[in-house]
Amino acid sequence: MEISCKKQGGRVVAKLSGELDHHSAPQAREALSRAMHKEPAAVLVLDMAGVTFMDSSGIGVILGRLKELQRTGGSLTILNPSAQMKKILKMAGLGDLIG
Repeated sequence: MEISCKKQGGRVVAKLSGELDHHSAPQAREALSRAMHKEPAAVLVLDMAGVTFMDSSGIGVILGRLKELQRTGGSLTILNPSAQMKKILKMAGLGDLIG
């Protein structure tokens, strides 16, 4: 899993690539939290165009960042998920985050 983050206005845009699974979830969680605190922003955008696989651990990473943002009035948006990931996100109740 590779993650590159940059601040754009009031948003932190994180481009993810590779597999977001139980092996990479701790690294992804840490990288996203670090980016959120280093460059405080009201919105975290996850660009998932490069994500090739995601399991329940990936859903956990997304939910954790969402809850963290909601505590401070922020929000999370997911861009460019594959068709399979859209299904997974919708089944997990996260379909409304897809932008």
